[in-house]
Amino acid sequence: MKMDSETYVVFVAFITSFFAVFLSAGIVLGVPSIANDFGMNNIIQNWIPTIALLVIAVFTLPAGQISGKYGVKKSLIAGLIIFIIASVGGALSFSTESFLFFRVLQGIGIAFLNVSAMAMVVQAIKPQNRGKALGYTVTGIYLAGSLSPVFCGFLVYNFGWRSMFYFVLPFLVLCLILIMIKIPGEWKTYENSKIDSIGYVLYGIGILLFIYGFTNLMNTMGIISVAIGTILLLIFAYYELKAKSPAFNMHLFKNMKFTSSNIAALCSYLAIAAITTILNYHFQYVRGWNAQLSGLILIITPIIMAIMAPNAGKLSDKIHPQKLAALGMGIATVTLLILIFLDANTPLYLIVIAMILQGIGMGLFTTPNTNAIMSSVPPNETPNASAAQSAMRTIGQTMSLGLLTLVFAWMMGSLKLSSEYAALIVQSSQLVCLICTIICIIAIFASLVGIKSKDSFNLER
Repeated sequence: MKMDSETYVVFVAFITSFFAVFLSAGIVLGVPSIANDFGMNNIIQNWIPTIALLVIAVFTLPAGQISGKYGVKKSLIAGLIIFIIASVGGALSFSTESFLFFRVLQGIGIAFLNVSAMAMVVQAIKPQNRGKALGYTVTGIYLAGSLSPVFCGFLVYNFGWRSMFYFVLPFLVLCLILIMIKIPGEWKTYENSKIDSIGYVLYGIGILLFIYGFTNLMNTMGIISVAIGTILLLIFAYYELKAKSPAFNMHLFKNMKFTSSNIAALCSYLAIAAITTILNYHFQYVRGWNAQLSGLILIITPIIMAIMAPNAGKLSDKIHPQKLAALGMGIATVTLLILIFLDANTPLYLIVIAMILQGIGMGLFTTPNTNAIMSSVPPNETPNASAAQSAMRTIGQTMSLGLLTLVFAWMMGSLKLSSEYAALIVQSSQLVCLICTIICIIAIFASLVGIKSKDSFNLER
């Protein structure tokens, strides 16, 4: 059967969306092996998944405006090339510094893929087919979250951690070839707009200093970094209110539903994102399992989420989305309450129950929360709403892993993670779960705050 250009667009978007998430979600299984090879202590080790998320958070906003001005197709090609180079470099890394450098490059590539792949589907597909095409793209994201623990656990156990990076290469190269040969045309939406370089510099440096400092709050330099980062982010917000072509329309935050739903999103990912790493450390360091077996268990939560999320989306059309989101976070809170008591003697069935509840809770939360955010702004501001939601998700995930790093450093100092220190790993994990439980409760209230507020479409720009 002959494939037309729209089919190729959907295929490329599906594959790029899949592999943008694949390594981000799956690399957790390889962290112990990578740390062992390079002799990393627990602080540096926890930066393996964190550093790419931090870079994605920094580059998501500029990637959106750059792709709009210079072309979605060009941006997707650039993202693929950067991702390919970073994956080859990651596989060939010879030191901690070289490996983390290529993780930074991966983060830049993924930021452009995340923005460009979805934008290309929206702009290249006919309106009557767009919903289905977006469905396939989102399916790629969910499948990656579901399959990456199993695939990456298998690869790490049987072929070593470097095989994860080699595995993605053929698919990325195939997409690069297809987009250059089979997808004609280009799409530009902000061609005549100026790039808000000052806004991006303020935001990028601000968020970088804030999150880096957050992971080092025990040191004076960490406190200073948080303070400077916070000041720069406040300056960014003020500057964006006055800018003619702002990177982000700050006036959207006048809408209570938009603001409260974004705060709920930030808190939810901050509370939940560290759980996968905590469970992986528990399985490999406390229980002594290999990466392959750990991956088979860790697949439970993303599979439940993949089942729940589409159905939660349908429910959010009938039941107030913020009520559903609050219910979801309530269920996720039960997960964290269970994991507060996680130790070497915790029955496996109880851990599985917690993971199922986590999948149900986040599945019920994510889609309704997205619905609440996107429906609270006028149609012309949906790109900004989407960027805000993406930024909250990535910043929340990054801060969650930053919290993990901070607590482990406080409890363990610079000790190397190993089964020898299983008791300290258990204590550190329990403290993280306790803090995350409190944050989860805040997310419940944030979800409920904007229920009575009306959508506001009279926002100045």
